[in-house]
Amino acid sequence: MINALTIDVEDWYHVCGLDGGPPEVSPGGRRVARNVDTLLALLAEYRALATFFVLGSVAEEDPSLVPRIAAAGHEIASHGYSHRLVTELTPDQFRAEVRRTGEILAAQCGVRPTGYRAPQWSLSVRGTPWAPAILREEGYRYDSSCNPLRFIGDPDGERRPFMIGPSAGPLLEVPPMVTPSLLGNLPTGGGWGFRFFPPALIGRTGTKLNRTGYPAVFYFHPREVDADGPRLGLPPLRAFAVYGPKRDAVTRLRYLLRRFSFGTVRQLVQHWAPA
Repeated sequence: MINALTIDVEDWYHVCGLDGGPPEVSPGGRRVARNVDTLLALLAEYRALATFFVLGSVAEEDPSLVPRIAAAGHEIASHGYSHRLVTELTPDQFRAEVRRTGEILAAQCGVRPTGYRAPQWSLSVRGTPWAPAILREEGYRYDSSCNPLRFIGDPDGERRPFMIGPSAGPLLEVPPMVTPSLLGNLPTGGGWGFRFFPPALIGRTGTKLNRTGYPAVFYFHPREVDADGPRLGLPPLRAFAVYGPKRDAVTRLRYLLRRFSFGTVRQLVQHWAPA
């Protein structure tokens, strides 16, 4: 069973919902490129492929980044342009961001992205019902934004790949992995939960999904392999949600790479979605 390792390519200061927006950062203060290179080296060590959801503004600031990722055989997908929540955009603004990012990524790697992930899981079937149709009209085949979690998603949402049927044609939704529990779904597929819950629990959840014929989808940010990187001065609860209890997720990422086989989300879509 091929599973999916996904990377949201954004810098350390890209956090949604900040009053006044992210801080002004000089080119010397940007750390995303070096952190992506760390991830590329780690993936090469284990001969694993991944899907990189790239923020359009990051690709624009460093035109050498996307070509390096693509040259290593990984999939380039879209994370939008500005890192604004989809719920803060009008349909026209959302289309403009999706189109602009698609054009940037296509110019840099020669292939238009066919996958999209919204910042902070802000695209949903209920909250932004117009968004899937726009993605399909812009040539996208899948979305990976509907997190089946309370507060940042739909706790009753599907935990396995499912089809959304906009008028422009079907779009495959590929949700991240969660672990069902008496307390609700636990965010074991990435973020603070991946750095908090026992690795054995994370591994068992992925194995159970595979045994029932479904892929496990994990997600990371480049800042999670940057133990010495800067942090924003966020309130304690928000800081925990953004950064988790551990500064460095490399050890746990190695655990996944040893235990599971990984490919790109595009490869999964070829199996699950009609043309």
